Amino acid sequence: MTTTDDIIERLVSDLTPVPRYALWRRFVLGIVPALGLSLLLMLLVLGPRVDMPDVLMLPVFWIKSAYNALIAIAAFLTVYRLSRPDGFEGRFFGWLALVIAAMAAVAAAQLMMAPTETYPVLILGSSALHCPLLILGFAMPVYAGTVWSLRRAAPSDLRLTGFVAGLAAGAAGAWVYSWFCTENGMPFVLIWYSLGILLTGALGAVTGPRLLRW
Repeated sequence: MTTTDDIIERLVSDLTPVPRYALWRRFVLGIVPALGLSLLLMLLVLGPRVDMPDVLMLPVFWIKSAYNALIAIAAFLTVYRLSRPDGFEGRFFGWLALVIAAMAAVAAAQLMMAPTETYPVLILGSSALHCPLLILGFAMPVYAGTVWSLRRAAPSDLRLTGFVAGLAAGAAGAWVYSWFCTENGMPFVLIWYSLGILLTGALGAVTGPRLLRW
């Protein structure tokens, strides 16, 4: 007669330990090449900036880059935590609010120091209509790589994990786009870059339950 212990023994007899840091390596393999592909797409579609040496001397360029990079790093670390059955978002949304608040303060300071006639340029620039869509497009390789990484994980909250994965990919796409974007208005970055990141997050929330199912 087969006992419960016998059944359990048969089920676990062929199991082998998962290599240490296997999930971490899978995330690196999924995200880093995807980020490289996004950069390549940016160069092919939009081309490099001819004034890059001068741009690198501008504080606004580095603030714009740091804003997206900080959101991306925080979101990717949170996705890694959420990839486990007992994972949770921790303080991610608090950190996200802090980064956005800091950027809002910088944007407000720039507006206060600028003449009122420059407000349309600082807020709308010349690319407000297509900036969020370009960010969404450049985020797609990174989102695909993140989903590929998560397919071998076991997140329990698929919608939340998809949403944060989308935010991470969107911020990575925004970081890529920031190397081409000629806008120097911090209000522009706060509004339109954030909208592009949020669009990708919404896409992740919608597709996460289906793509991450296990």
